[in-house]
Amino acid sequence: MPQPTVLCSDLSFTWPDGQSVLDGLDVTVPPGRTGLIGANGCGKSTLLRLLAGELAPTRGSVSVVGLSAYLPQRLDAEVADRLDDLLGIAGPRRALRRILAGDLDPQLYDLVGADWDVEERAALALAQLGLGHLDLDRPVDTLSGGERVLAALGARLLRRPDVLLLDEPTNNLDRRARAHLIDAVEAFRGVLLVVSHDRELLEHVDQVAELRSGRVRIVGGTYSAYLEVVEQEQATAEQRVRTADAAVRRERRDLQDQVTKQARRDRYGRLDAKRSGMPKMMADARKRRAQESAARIGGVHEDRVAKAKQALEAAEEALRDDAPIRVDLPGTVVPAGRTTLRLSDLHLPTGQVVDLELRGPERVALVGANGVGKTTLLRAVAGQLTVEGVCLTPVPVGYLPQSVDLLDPSRSVLDALSTLAPTSTPGQVRARLARLHLRGRSVEQPVETLSGGERFRATLAALLLAEPPPQLLLLDEPTNNLDLASVARLGEALSAYRGALVVVSHDETFLGELGLTRRLELTEAGLAEGDPLGS
Repeated sequence: MPQPTVLCSDLSFTWPDGQSVLDGLDVTVPPGRTGLIGANGCGKSTLLRLLAGELAPTRGSVSVVGLSAYLPQRLDAEVADRLDDLLGIAGPRRALRRILAGDLDPQLYDLVGADWDVEERAALALAQLGLGHLDLDRPVDTLSGGERVLAALGARLLRRPDVLLLDEPTNNLDRRARAHLIDAVEAFRGVLLVVSHDRELLEHVDQVAELRSGRVRIVGGTYSAYLEVVEQEQATAEQRVRTADAAVRRERRDLQDQVTKQARRDRYGRLDAKRSGMPKMMADARKRRAQESAARIGGVHEDRVAKAKQALEAAEEALRDDAPIRVDLPGTVVPAGRTTLRLSDLHLPTGQVVDLELRGPERVALVGANGVGKTTLLRAVAGQLTVEGVCLTPVPVGYLPQSVDLLDPSRSVLDALSTLAPTSTPGQVRARLARLHLRGRSVEQPVETLSGGERFRATLAALLLAEPPPQLLLLDEPTNNLDLASVARLGEALSAYRGALVVVSHDETFLGELGLTRRLELTEAGLAEGDPLGS
């Protein structure tokens, strides 16, 4: 059998509304586990759908050698009543039971085919994914979101694919489910291509493929190895920009010096002609020769300036638009002894009774299994739920829900921020936005027209630069659906934040960067203290 391969040649795709996503893409996915990364909206999911055959190329070709299986981000389209139906084994399983009961219908044998051990293989696959407790007759609508994702992955693995395509498989998975999925990724043999922003998962790949500016480049090793390569490249690119910028300034100075010298020579020439009584015809001829000479010399200098500018533009193109942000947030400072949150005998709709007190700039991770009520607790603290018990927030509170849709998409960033900061002048708002790399026309554009990274920075600005500044910040799965550059920007902003922080997240890498002081686990019994480092 030929070795499994994935090959794209001159691949282009345009949506019916005319929006081009990919144009002339050439890429070969090597054997092993490949993590596909890139900014939100660059076409990663579209590429996977093209490889899976769900979309047809506008131009070019896609070649997938071997049996392939595709796990999309959303499983809404997969209709199944029972777990065996979701796994794709309901038919062979029913046929096998009828055969074992004595039915000799040849069609049943055809339906079973070689899958005489289908139940055993399904049970083994589920056990390896941490779902060994599930019965194959279990109704699908009783599964949690994480269980359904893992079961859907199990369905793909049961087909014994040569090529496995996964699109953001760890989104919304809790810590335990993520660990099982990573184990499955590590155990897969064949060609695996996984779109992900999960840095923990990306530490278990053999190479990283980055989709950027319509091209894919592959760097061998894990995400950490990829970052080292990028950091070295950026250091070189920054040095080239500095050198090219200096060259532009030097050539401009030379051009200005030449213009000044020529103007001085022209003035002296006119004075000399006047003093010497030179005939007008001779004076005009001298003037023409001087102008022609000046034009030639000036043209040489202008050409040098143009070439220096081209070199600068080429150097700047190698720089990434993900420069670090530095935000000074003195208004968020909370004294060590100040109470920022007090919950007493708080009855949540999910059944728990919660007591909690936070003092000073505590940084708390709120963890727990999916569905246990973490979002409900945050919403109660943010005042979005009416609950029984005491919920006191003596300081200004900022809340970032999972959707991160805080801004009206039809309004400009400047208008939206001006509403949240009514005592600030437009100039002051612009200065604050500039610290998050939102400048010029981007702050005057409607929010809906911004790139994913710009929109996220605008949301951060709305949260952190509001008046009064929040001294208790509540974040609900803030890294979900963010690209890796935006996750880094979020971490930088939170490093500058000086208030109290409660963050719900299953992203252990992200949590490890926050300087946590406490770790709380919400269970069905209530809140329990844990190790702040999550070890």
